[in-house]
Amino acid sequence: MNPNISALYTIAKKPERVIIGLMSGTSVDGLDVALCRISGQGTQTNVQLLAFETVVYEKSFKDHIKSVFSKRNVDLEKVCLLNAWVGTEHASIILSCLKRWDIDPTSVDLIASHGQTIYHAPKLLHPDDEFDNATLQIGDGDHIAVKTGIITLSDFRQKHVAAGGEGAPLAVYGDYLIFSSRKENRIMLNIGGIANFTYLPSGLDVAEVFSTDVGTGNTLMDAYMQAHFPGKYFDENAAIARQGKIHGALLQALKDNEFFTNDFPKTIGPELFNLDYLNVAMQKTDTSNLSHGDIMATLNRFSADMIVDALHRCMTNRTDFVVYTSGGGMHNPLLMEHIHEQLPGITFRDTAELEVNPDAKEAVLFAILANEAVAGGQVALGAGRNGIPAVSMGKISFPA
Repeated sequence: MNPNISALYTIAKKPERVIIGLMSGTSVDGLDVALCRISGQGTQTNVQLLAFETVVYEKSFKDHIKSVFSKRNVDLEKVCLLNAWVGTEHASIILSCLKRWDIDPTSVDLIASHGQTIYHAPKLLHPDDEFDNATLQIGDGDHIAVKTGIITLSDFRQKHVAAGGEGAPLAVYGDYLIFSSRKENRIMLNIGGIANFTYLPSGLDVAEVFSTDVGTGNTLMDAYMQAHFPGKYFDENAAIARQGKIHGALLQALKDNEFFTNDFPKTIGPELFNLDYLNVAMQKTDTSNLSHGDIMATLNRFSADMIVDALHRCMTNRTDFVVYTSGGGMHNPLLMEHIHEQLPGITFRDTAELEVNPDAKEAVLFAILANEAVAGGQVALGAGRNGIPAVSMGKISFPA
């Protein structure tokens, strides 16, 4: 037997595994590194977060990614080079974290790498009938495995697409395994660049469980800040948005897109919600002379309103749900105020109350996907619901 296969077989049989989960989102602000101890599989999965750090990317890293990120026309050679380079950079970050944590790399069983999405192309966004859903992440798993010496699972989204999904959101699989409750109706709301949630009604009926993107989280606000406030990557504490007033006509123009009326589940990205999208809405409403504060206030409300609209649609006026938040958007106080005020009677908490650091949640979920790929099986979710295939995900890269 190939010694790599033998090693993987040994890892799969262990009662618990130490897995590093990696997440780098559409905000391209840094790499989330979550060191997890995971036992069991399926609905018997148990997770302990041993260490976590978000390593902020240097400006040069961000600039390289943004040169190919979410663009229809890019330098193909640059994409080719970045695929290897991002994998190598992520491996270096992992080794640095392990050194700071005083953890021997040989004690880590697996790495679960999401990679860096550079283009997301659900059928909704491209007109070519010859092609179906597609998505592309860079940061080659082989480079991570070889440099760290640790078996690496990566490229999780491709199996989802191959099996009939859109490649996102994948949170439903991990959310169901570790956050489902027989006693409490839960919604796991993650506000990253794009906002998404997982619907987890009590009773653990997999036919009712689903996850969906709902629209913008931080992506439009971040893009506007970076374009008009050099050196700033986001609106810290909503300082700029609080200086302005919401412009009603612009807000309605931003909401005027078929994506928001499409059925759940659905997925989207900055390929739609970008500064061009904003500029079209501003041209329609003759609002090109608005102050930065007014535009940011309107974008903030836009994100909040579409999150609330989606939550209303799935809760159907019930107030017995608890919404557990995670992601960078939960730290935007104005965004959260807009959401809370429109959902009176709904209890909001964050995933720390479920023993998962809300900033680490997405990285932890990819560690869970890797655990399922090695020691579990197909996660059967959303029976009868299109777009949620029952699959295991993750391509395996050996270090030698």
